[in-house]
Amino acid sequence: MEHKTLLDTYRNFVLKIKTHPIYAFVVFVLLLGFLIFTYAHPLNTHYENSAHASLPSTNQPAGTFTLITEPDQSITPVLNMIKNATSSIDLVMYEFKDKQIADALAVAQKRGVIVRVLLNEGYYGKEEAMNEPAYSYLESLEIPVHWTPEYFALTHQKTLIVDQNKALIMTFNLAPEYYATGRDFGILDIDQNDVRAIENTFENDWTHQNVLPSNGDDLVWSPGVDENMLVIINSAKKELDIYNEEMEDSVITDALMNAARRGVAVNIVMTYQSAAKLAFGQLKNAGVSLHLFHGEKFYIHAKMIIADDTNAFLGSENFSYTSLNKNRELGIFLSDPIIINSLVKTFYADFNNAKEY
Repeated sequence: MEHKTLLDTYRNFVLKIKTHPIYAFVVFVLLLGFLIFTYAHPLNTHYENSAHASLPSTNQPAGTFTLITEPDQSITPVLNMIKNATSSIDLVMYEFKDKQIADALAVAQKRGVIVRVLLNEGYYGKEEAMNEPAYSYLESLEIPVHWTPEYFALTHQKTLIVDQNKALIMTFNLAPEYYATGRDFGILDIDQNDVRAIENTFENDWTHQNVLPSNGDDLVWSPGVDENMLVIINSAKKELDIYNEEMEDSVITDALMNAARRGVAVNIVMTYQSAAKLAFGQLKNAGVSLHLFHGEKFYIHAKMIIADDTNAFLGSENFSYTSLNKNRELGIFLSDPIIINSLVKTFYADFNNAKEY
């Protein structure tokens, strides 16, 4: 009976098209509109074209970047940026649990600063409990807050944009329980091409417009960031120093092993992860020097690559397929010698404190 009903409906529809050409025209217009929308707004855009074909060649003026090292500086730099804002604050955060930061945003809004917050909701928009308290609290403070777009697996980006002229790119979340024990970094970026690109991407994500982000002068965006990681790894001729939380992407693991086999000294500091046990064994067998923390009250959450003490990457991207190819993530390439020297010093302090695998 159901099949007959469907068949009758189809026959009636075809008859209407034959006897009333206007129906055919309407169907054509609707189909054309759907095709145009699908082309312009793909449901799961893969951002291969966002990758850098080579390392940025821009030599930024001194003072363009400022390094924040955690846990040394705690949350003070973030609070100071919020307290000193004069016109606008746009915050993107994967995990937000800090009431002090929320209250500082409310104070800024009361003095006339326009505040907006994007919070990660869950895997492809699935509701999860992690940020529900923060979302509700921000709403109670009458701070405009949106969930991040559902066309990313996760929004793992951690960025604070202030007055549309400075952006803090963070590897850390706003979660107080991690402040004292997590190795993390932030880069305060005042390059205006970078800041505009980050702000424009915020606007698109705020309104759920799936638009390819601009790299500015130095930026590294996910999804589609495999090539960015390979560019800096493959550029190394003598040495690679690496922090990461995860080691679950075979493309990255292979590149690191190939670097070691061609004579590059590859040094990695991580916190032990059982999911990465196979990769750890492969890296060690390839000649990679791998030092790990094992449950101590210190956790490697940073994501960093330094090649030949000359070029560096810092950002939110983990070495996993989801992070590199499905999430919204943001990192940055830089070559500032003062910052790189500081990163190297911190890295080898941790390298010497961790246990060789």
